[in-house]
Amino acid sequence: QVQLVESGGGLVQAGGSLRLSCAASGSSFSINTMGWYRQAPGKQRELVARITSGGNTNYADSVKSRFTISRDNAKDTVYLQMNSLKPENTAVYYCNAVVMRPTYNIDYWGKGTLVTVAS
Repeated sequence: QVQLVESGGGLVQAGGSLRLSCAASGSSFSINTMGWYRQAPGKQRELVARITSGGNTNYADSVKSRFTISRDNAKDTVYLQMNSLKPENTAVYYCNAVVMRPTYNIDYWGKGTLVTVAS
């Protein structure tokens, strides 16, 4: 069983920055893609950013110029640097990892970390 442990959430003023971290452990197979999703009250979970083991990234359009995702493959850790935060970015942010098996992939999720941006 793969464990994903997020850290770095909290309360920040609008215009400020936070850096989220997520460490994965327990996988006997390659972690292909790691990413961050978020869920605001009353809304569905949505992609924020993701990154492959080769370093290819993609972002939600709303965060492309402000957020940066990165990873340390040796440590199975993914980061999300969030700059110029806005109140509408308030949400629970979830770490995701896609673990490759011989014939299929499995999605794992962290428990989430709350990011609150105050105006």
